[in-house]
Amino acid sequence: MVESRRRREIRRYETILESLDDAVYAVRPDGTIAYVNERYAEMKGASREELIGTEIYDWVTEETAEKARRVRREMAAGEREAGTVEYEFLTADGDRFPVEMRFNRFAGEEGVSDLDRVGVIRDVRERKQREETLRRKNERLEEFASIVSHDLRNPLSVAEGRLELAREECDSEHLDAVADAHERMSSLIDDLLTLARDGEGVDGAERVPLRDLAEACWRGVETADATLRVDTDRAVRADRSRLRQVFENLVRNSVEHSSTGSRAEPGDAIEHGGEDVAVTVGDLEDGFYVADDGPGIPEGDREAVFEPGFTTADGGTGFGLEIVEAVAAAHGWEVRVTDGADGGARFEFTGVDALD
Repeated sequence: MVESRRRREIRRYETILESLDDAVYAVRPDGTIAYVNERYAEMKGASREELIGTEIYDWVTEETAEKARRVRREMAAGEREAGTVEYEFLTADGDRFPVEMRFNRFAGEEGVSDLDRVGVIRDVRERKQREETLRRKNERLEEFASIVSHDLRNPLSVAEGRLELAREECDSEHLDAVADAHERMSSLIDDLLTLARDGEGVDGAERVPLRDLAEACWRGVETADATLRVDTDRAVRADRSRLRQVFENLVRNSVEHSSTGSRAEPGDAIEHGGEDVAVTVGDLEDGFYVADDGPGIPEGDREAVFEPGFTTADGGTGFGLEIVEAVAAAHGWEVRVTDGADGGARFEFTGVDALD
């Protein structure tokens, strides 16, 4: 009866293992393979009968075997609980492709010693391709940032210098228009450089209290008669300087669109110095939000506001909210816009590593 129940449990576990997209294996204390699922055999290009009973390191390169041995020694020394190794999976035909292997010591019933360790191997070719695509994209962005920094700022500086000389020689309303054009060009360059940097991931994450950051950003932005309310004492794990970009952009966005009666983009010129809009920062279950009580964003525009160049304001660069989304994505967060409690716009950030 007990034996029959045990067989049923074993069959159930085997059914589960056979349904996985990942390769699963088990190894005896002598290093021979005790079990592989069908996916493992498929990836290896050999039958299960050919694999079971053979030495597991016979099926890998010496470099891979040494990686695994090193991790096993660290586990034995108590330096880690489980092992993770990325390596080139070797098929029976000699082909190779990248995989990630996770394994651990077998935790069976007391007295059971026929297994030493079990592991799972995942094919990561698609992930590696995405990483390589992102790496090449970041290289292009860095090259682009260099071109913007040197090849555009230099002639702009010359033009601004010539404008000052022209003002000394004559007084014309046309010169004010030229100055406005220079300011717009400078804003575009700043925003494009920010976007280029935000194509990279986040390396320097630290504990950032939202209240302190929001209040610091508020002091650094021209807010006129606007007010700030912070309804959170939460801290998040983030890159402080890049999270500051998010807050400053959203604060400018709230103040500027209320000053003109339509939503402007961060970086747009403030025509009337802002109105009495109220900006609120608060908690979400897995993140935080920044909301205002201004005119809001029409539902039909809520997806488009994060697209490059989208703006509803004359003279807007259209990059401000794209920067917000880029910073969120670099942290692995999601951002969406919805209605605020007081009828304005509410930007919600989720998937955030909160440190209450």
